[in-house]
Amino acid sequence: MENYQIRRCLYSARDLYDAFDPADESSYAKCYDARIYADVLMDGKRSRALAVTLPRTLHDHSISTALFAFLADWSPADVVGVMGGHAMRRSDPAFRKVALASKTLTEQGKLMVSGGGPGAMEATHFGAWMAGRTEAELDAALQMLLSADTFADKGWLSTAFGVMERFPQERYKSLGIPTWLYGHEPPTPFATHIAKYFDNSLREDNILTVSVGGIIFAPGSAGTLQEVFQEAAQDHYHSCDVSSPIVFFGKDFWTRTVPLYGFLQSLMESGFYKDLLLSIHDEPEEIVRQIMAFRPEMPREQQHERLGRKLQ
Repeated sequence: MENYQIRRCLYSARDLYDAFDPADESSYAKCYDARIYADVLMDGKRSRALAVTLPRTLHDHSISTALFAFLADWSPADVVGVMGGHAMRRSDPAFRKVALASKTLTEQGKLMVSGGGPGAMEATHFGAWMAGRTEAELDAALQMLLSADTFADKGWLSTAFGVMERFPQERYKSLGIPTWLYGHEPPTPFATHIAKYFDNSLREDNILTVSVGGIIFAPGSAGTLQEVFQEAAQDHYHSCDVSSPIVFFGKDFWTRTVPLYGFLQSLMESGFYKDLLLSIHDEPEEIVRQIMAFRPEMPREQQHERLGRKLQ
């Protein structure tokens, strides 16, 4: 069994991919991230054995402590989440749009947060990584990624490391919050700080809780839909004493394919939800404008105090 570390700080891509060789994609199996997932599969994702659950719980507690310490350097209103499907292809025009929105928001001083995996999540951290560079450079980097369109394609991880080598940066940060419950989806190395959990429910709640500055919902499937209602309930009950913007990206998807936007509007009109800050957009500039317009009334110190109690 791998030693589950009690963390004093969040993971980095270097920590999780300690044995990875971009020239040999199979070397991922030797990495800390893969070794932990192998243990999870061997011991059971839902194990009830104390010898299994106690180390996992202690690890996750230390991750939450490290997460709150990291976020102390940020105003809660400057933390913005992106939720969306892991199946979004790098070649999908939506991938580029999410990346552009994330890039611009990062340049505007926001800390971008996602579930830390592939698809729309990777697009978030890819955009944050490319902050400070030109749009042409982002497109050149994206072109490098296209040879492995999804995380199931050979080279998905190697191409990401290739982009990071060609376009190095240490100035801009982003936060990925993945889980070993879905360990078959490798975490994106574009996230500079990674809070990886065993407990997926804790992980999902923390993504929504820390994203006081708003949540951008890109197209996704069951997990993304669940998170829409989690966020709506959190805002309705003012769990963090503030309603955060719920920004839907993709008008056709959220009004026709999965018509949640109109459904939430009707629930607000009938009184089932209150204080939801809903909007829907197709373009990165519109998303950025909506997020940047948000000004919570609660002072920063009070936001930190309430957020700390919610995370602990």
